[in-house]
Amino acid sequence: MSSATISDKLVRKLLLAFLAILLLAGTCYMAATHYFAQQYHDEVTQKLHANLASDLIGEKFTNLRPIDSTGAVNKEVFGDIMHDMMAVNRAIEVYLLNAEGEVQYSVVLDHEAGDYVAPTVDLDPVNEFLAAGGKEYILGDDPRNPGRKKIFSAAPFESEGQRGFIYIILAGEDYAAAGAGIFGSYASKLALGVFGLTLLFTLLLAFLSVWYLTRNLRKLAVATQRFSQGDLDYRIPEAEKSDLAGISTTFNRMADTIVADMDKIKSLENHRRELIANISHDLRTPLSIIQGYIETLQMKDAELDAAEREVYLNKINTSGIRLSKLVAQLFEYSRLEAKQIEPVMEPFLLSELLNDIHRDYQVLAKKKDVQLALEIPEQDPLVFADISLVERAIQNLMDNAMKFTPDGGVVRMRLKSGKEAVEVCIADSGPGIAPGQEALIFERYRQSKTGKEKEGAGLGLAIVRKIMELHNATIKVLSPPEQGASFSFSLPVFQPA
Repeated sequence: MSSATISDKLVRKLLLAFLAILLLAGTCYMAATHYFAQQYHDEVTQKLHANLASDLIGEKFTNLRPIDSTGAVNKEVFGDIMHDMMAVNRAIEVYLLNAEGEVQYSVVLDHEAGDYVAPTVDLDPVNEFLAAGGKEYILGDDPRNPGRKKIFSAAPFESEGQRGFIYIILAGEDYAAAGAGIFGSYASKLALGVFGLTLLFTLLLAFLSVWYLTRNLRKLAVATQRFSQGDLDYRIPEAEKSDLAGISTTFNRMADTIVADMDKIKSLENHRRELIANISHDLRTPLSIIQGYIETLQMKDAELDAAEREVYLNKINTSGIRLSKLVAQLFEYSRLEAKQIEPVMEPFLLSELLNDIHRDYQVLAKKKDVQLALEIPEQDPLVFADISLVERAIQNLMDNAMKFTPDGGVVRMRLKSGKEAVEVCIADSGPGIAPGQEALIFERYRQSKTGKEKEGAGLGLAIVRKIMELHNATIKVLSPPEQGASFSFSLPVFQPA
């Protein structure tokens, strides 16, 4: 699946998400607008008609009595008053309450029904309304719909020794019924209008927003596609400044890592091919020598005397030793090159290690008539390194020095102590290294050209360099013309925690 397809799908999903969110927000806005508009209208209506009940009592009940001396409601008088008021404003409903809040009379209630039970109005909102002087928004009971609350106006009265309240619902059933029909029509028109406008602006806003928000995502998609198609050098420009800085920089680092890993794989593959070719070449010589002398022994065994036979066997043994050493070096270098060896760091004394190596090489030095010199300072701090790998590196340097030092020459082993590091130096009195060849001698299968053929595959110094790399150290070489070669490296002094 292409990145363009993924990007298109994401854009469509984001557009649909924007549309759904805005439609939901529009619906919630309509509902909230209706609720608060209704509340605003009711509050304005209640404050506007707050004195309606007291005005009714002052105007109508001055000469007329809604309740006679017997406590009975003057239905004719009260009914005429309510009919006159409701004819002017059909939204209101007028109720006559006694002191306990029971409805005594109202033209909107069926007082003649046999099972009629007079509803009771909670007087707490009424008293609260009267205490506030009608200036606060307060809802009271609706006698026709128990449990519902509506805006009202109320005022107390006293007639023929009877006390009570005139209780007026300002938004009665007729008002609610008419309002419901109008609101239904209004809501439908509003919904259609809002939906249309919301849809239009949503599509426009969503398109612009998604286009703006996904521009960096599109860059990432393009980079991914180009990288997958083989453009390994392509990176997201200014990744750290984009809105998706984390993902963009991660992609660039991932691409760098992949390319680096591919280069390592290519390098390892090239190394494998070179190793096979060089192994084939280096093993051919000792194997040919061994095979040749064995065939000679087989063909001329009867003609050879003991001395000649001993010479042949020594040649075979020497070639076998050389072959074994070569295989060991190849195996060791291959493991170091593939980073399969992890150094085991520990504190130890380099002086003790140099003393041991000096003692081990005494026999070979006497055989070659080479003098071994060892210089160790009095102050010899502990170093922190892998003792076995360091020993292997010093042995390789010693082998190299012994190989190129002529008979009667000198090989010096020196130790120099510092505050932060200890330096090991192996110097010989051989012909030295040709100018410009100092760096090349550390490459595998490279040997110094001295005019005299030497044994070996050129892996000893390459192994030393790999060991030093594992210790974050550097092997240095100093070779003045015709004054021998001096190799040195430093290891950090052990710092106790």
